[in-house]
Amino acid sequence: MSPEQFLVKIAKQTPLPAYLFLGQESYQRKLCREALLSRVLPGDARVEGFTQVDLDGSTLSEVLDDARSLSLFTSERLIWIASAELALPRRLTATAEETGEDGKSFESELGAYLKAPTPGVVLVFECSRYDFVGDDKAKLERAEKFYSDIGAAATVEFRHFTPESSRHLAQELSRKAGLKLSGAELVALLEATAGDAGRLASEIEKLALFVGQDRLVTMDDVRALVPNAAQATIFALVNALGKRDRKTALGSLDILVRDGEYLPLALTFLGSQFRLALAAKEAGINSVQQAQAYFQRIGVRMWRDRAEQVVATASAFSREGLAGAVELLYETDKKFREGYKDDQLIMELLVLALTA
Repeated sequence: MSPEQFLVKIAKQTPLPAYLFLGQESYQRKLCREALLSRVLPGDARVEGFTQVDLDGSTLSEVLDDARSLSLFTSERLIWIASAELALPRRLTATAEETGEDGKSFESELGAYLKAPTPGVVLVFECSRYDFVGDDKAKLERAEKFYSDIGAAATVEFRHFTPESSRHLAQELSRKAGLKLSGAELVALLEATAGDAGRLASEIEKLALFVGQDRLVTMDDVRALVPNAAQATIFALVNALGKRDRKTALGSLDILVRDGEYLPLALTFLGSQFRLALAAKEAGINSVQQAQAYFQRIGVRMWRDRAEQVVATASAFSREGLAGAVELLYETDKKFREGYKDDQLIMELLVLALTA
């Protein structure tokens, strides 16, 4: 089930004996953790009733033994088991070396506990090392199979926010904080945090304390407080290059230099932008929707604003022009690696060539 479904269920129903939390998304996991704590251990009860265990230093057998033990101080307990992936054997089929002393596998031991769980005790197994995409997907599926005794009704999937949901979350958090954040500043914040919900919440809280509710958030505010916000200026540079606007491009480059931005890092982003634009050109992409769908299909997460930049860059250059730009970027990167002393001059020469 989704985190939203989990929050609705525990608000209305008695918590189950065990839950499995899958995925890397930390913001919603934190919300679910706090909601479960408030439901199981309200008020000061969590002082005595909440236990955190990491399987990096404990075993699953020890955790289950602890769960079976009755506490002298409280009848309600919540045991949070981090790094739950470490309980998995090297292979799904347990060998004699991978079983308990009584010959039963850890999986059957967990199943045996869940058939007669200790009243008032809730276990949460957190598997947050792996994601739902790429090479991690098979590992996460293996963890889910290992803990299958917990059941699908008690398994919560914490997937990363989509670009659209991240934008909606940023707007919602800004509204709750009374923060006047919109337009380019919102885009810069989303890009600087890579749409990570936890970072978004943290940075919006910082901006709210710094700016207050009396004025609009400016780009200077974002640059001053948010790490990696200099990328917003790099985006402006990319847009100017896409339009072949030499004056604006050189102006953006000057801002990066004055802000102390590491220019080889800016070059890396430019290289990524032009390679994506070349891929879009070769795929015959003409709209933002097509770009998002295409890159999502090949495993590249892309915000709408980034897709707009890619499409704009692809439209501004011919296929040969984009290929030539990639070659120029390679040569510029080579100059950086060869130890040229004036980074700004190297980048200015690149801008002059790309806007010719």
